[in-house]
Amino acid sequence: MSAQHADHGAPVHLARSGAILVVTIDNAPVNALGVAVRRGILAAIEEGDADPEIAALLLVGAGRNFIGGADIREFGKPPQAPLLTELCNRIEACRKPVLAAIHGAALGGGLEVALAAHYRLAMPDARLGLPEVQLGLLPGAGGTQRAPRLIGAAAALEMMLSGRHLGAPEALALGLVDSLGEGTDTTAAGLRALDALLQARAPVRRTRDAGALADRAATLAAIEAVQAEAGKKWRGLFSPLKIIEAVQAAATLPFDDGLALERKLFLQCLDSPQRAGLIHAFFAEREVQKAPETRHAKPRAIASVGVVGGGTMGAGIAVAVLDAGLPVTMIERDDAALQRGRAHVEKVYDAQLAKGRITAEARSAVLARLQGSTRYEDLAAADVVIEAVFEDLAVKQAVFAELDRVCKPGAVLATNTSYLDIDAIAASITRPADVIGLHFFSPANVMKLLEIVVPRQVADDVVATAFELAKRLRKVPVRAGVCDGFIGNRILAVYRQAADALMEDGASPYQIDQAVREFGFAMGPFQVADLAGGDIGWATRKRRAATRDPRARYVQIADRLCERGWFGQKTARGYYLYADGARTGTPDPEVLAIIDAERQRAGVSPRSFSNEEILRRYLAAMINEGANVVHQGIALRPLDVDVTFLHGYGFPRYRGGPMKYADMVGLPAILADIRAFAQEDPLFWTPSPLLVALVERGASFESLNQAG
Repeated sequence: MSAQHADHGAPVHLARSGAILVVTIDNAPVNALGVAVRRGILAAIEEGDADPEIAALLLVGAGRNFIGGADIREFGKPPQAPLLTELCNRIEACRKPVLAAIHGAALGGGLEVALAAHYRLAMPDARLGLPEVQLGLLPGAGGTQRAPRLIGAAAALEMMLSGRHLGAPEALALGLVDSLGEGTDTTAAGLRALDALLQARAPVRRTRDAGALADRAATLAAIEAVQAEAGKKWRGLFSPLKIIEAVQAAATLPFDDGLALERKLFLQCLDSPQRAGLIHAFFAEREVQKAPETRHAKPRAIASVGVVGGGTMGAGIAVAVLDAGLPVTMIERDDAALQRGRAHVEKVYDAQLAKGRITAEARSAVLARLQGSTRYEDLAAADVVIEAVFEDLAVKQAVFAELDRVCKPGAVLATNTSYLDIDAIAASITRPADVIGLHFFSPANVMKLLEIVVPRQVADDVVATAFELAKRLRKVPVRAGVCDGFIGNRILAVYRQAADALMEDGASPYQIDQAVREFGFAMGPFQVADLAGGDIGWATRKRRAATRDPRARYVQIADRLCERGWFGQKTARGYYLYADGARTGTPDPEVLAIIDAERQRAGVSPRSFSNEEILRRYLAAMINEGANVVHQGIALRPLDVDVTFLHGYGFPRYRGGPMKYADMVGLPAILADIRAFAQEDPLFWTPSPLLVALVERGASFESLNQAG
């Protein structure tokens, strides 16, 4: 291959291989489509088209990817020419064959570039996808018009609406690529494929002319099928509906008209508050991976993990660790408990086997890495031990005394407490620097959130190890400080109080749940209480009773239900009735009667609330306590609160999280609401000092994320 103006400092460089112009995108780390890359590719296409000695062009990525997508650093900035749409149109219009040789990621705009090429080859490690829906967008550079013409409406819609990545064999089977390359040298594989095309005198083959939409009846039926389930499947979401509309245009309009409509719909998505919320979530999830301790401390080795406790939580944690490929030693107090713990773990894999997600061999191989014991001594070699026993400080301290006795020096000792004082656990043993909180959310093998709770005396490399473990377990880690409930459960306790006050003041639990669902949560607070089990909250309230402020309002309705043994789904009744083991409850007239009696006892005259009034109180309580959590340093930044609520508490992702939502509503409006509610209950509705300070200086929560 002879070099041709190979400016290797530029993000696109060119080389000649006989009559083929090799165009290499080299914009580390993922070859994102920044303006310099777009200009470089455009210039290369112009040059190749004009040069009579060039017979064909090869597009290839340097490093580990073809093109990872748009340059996220350009998000929110004015667009610069050439737009990606213009670039894709110019690639497609080239009079000489253009082949995209894809390895690694060809995602979003990267795949749109490949779709504009005349031929596509995928290497074994290729990952192809149009995941724009996850950012509240749609593929805006011809993706909604070219993909359906290549692979049909049904497959294109599934790909764009799920945002999932396709491997090379599936992409070939669908017709998204033409051939599979062999080996690891993408350029060599691309050159071989182009040589074969040139020898066969293969024509320029434009995707805009591809015929997968030719069967009009089947195409429209596929679009109608997706439209029929859109309301339920993408409830409240903006961009999925626009993707469907764009594919409908591909099926019914000439290509250029469809492209013009795609651009219009893309700009509508860009302008949507959902896009702002989803992009905030995208960046926040990257930001939470960093903590002050991880910047300079290296994690300790993690080759084996111990789990103390085989109940629902311990078993879920064991599954999460086994899924990461690590061996697990589970400790229980006796053989019967150990058998139950192992059965909990096996049940998860049996369900996966029944659904065809794993093979019997894979199930056996995973379970072979699970050892059980009733002797703490069998944790002597473990690198990390996670305690998941009953939520009682004395019980946990007794476990840690045993771990202190048997674990090797340097082992990380973690507690899965939801509320308890980890400083007190750490102080009770001889190696407090090794103790950290790893607060998993139930079910621990499914829920993505992992609160990494950092006590006073912990060593920095222990914090770094916790973040490394989170990465290995594919969890979303959020660093939290020590307080009752950390970030999530501390805020939950406050907005649950707001919901309880609303209930006593006149709203039914069923109306409150409905208002919260309409906002975008999957479940309302009383449905969640029934799912989690009312006895857990009851135990917490009893524990806090001695320290409760006597001036604070205390709604006793939940206690009345618990006194009757109505703990929710597990007892077939709580706030709702669950007939015959049903997962979805129905309203219970007896609960409404109990609420009425409690209102009379408390001297409350019930009044009616609109759903909008309910939401304003519910969210203001959440946001105000979120501000307190940031103000006190329990959360490093507002975005840590947002990620906690997106992944642990069902906050609708397209709204970005409670703190992002507050910014979008406007902090002055939130503060005005809190001050108005304070007329009724000044103690509960004390505005957060941080919220007051931000409003006074005209700043947002986002400004604190940037400072962090």
